[in-house]
Amino acid sequence: MEGDGRKDGRLISGLLTEELDLEEDALGASHGKVVTVIEESVRQILRALGEDPDREGLKRTPHRVARAYEYFTQGYHQDPKKVINGALFVEEDYQEMILVKDIDFFSLCDHHLLPFFGRAHVAYIPKNRIVGISKIARLVEVYSRRLQIQERLTTQIANTIMEVLDPYGVGVVLKAEHLCMRMRGVEKQNSLVVTSDMLGVFRSRQETREEFMTLVNGGRS
Repeated sequence: MEGDGRKDGRLISGLLTEELDLEEDALGASHGKVVTVIEESVRQILRALGEDPDREGLKRTPHRVARAYEYFTQGYHQDPKKVINGALFVEEDYQEMILVKDIDFFSLCDHHLLPFFGRAHVAYIPKNRIVGISKIARLVEVYSRRLQIQERLTTQIANTIMEVLDPYGVGVVLKAEHLCMRMRGVEKQNSLVVTSDMLGVFRSRQETREEFMTLVNGGRS
């Protein structure tokens, strides 16, 4: 009977492995189709601009652009909650602010598909659970690797931490430069966009909010 159990276990394990392989093959095929579609679209854009996509210097450009956008938007294929759930720890004795600041991020804006980039500052006050510090940076990465606007990116980070960790509160501040303002339109070279989202005690208690902003600004409230 024990031998039959081991045999059944190996059979189930083999079936699960086959299913995972099929999922990976399907995902790979899907990615391949996406790359092909983007490549052809880039070729059409080059022609519309008056360029020859087959000339030296541009022959590989459609493929390079397609692979670049595949990387820039890889966050669509990642689950932000799983990033956090894999590193949760029970810690009932610590109930002070935890801040991870100066997290570099890069994203593409919804409106022009141009980059905006800067730094994220994320804090929370744990109730009875904490998360691995690197996972907060990873969470920022997952959401930023999508087409975004800075306001939505800010709230998505805050809401996910609030929902998964159930802390006393969450504070998120993003400071970013937008190339759509530098390269076109008003062409303001030194502009900086700051967005914030305060949840729980960060919103209801002024002293908590002020402590957070002081730490973010390096001692200046």
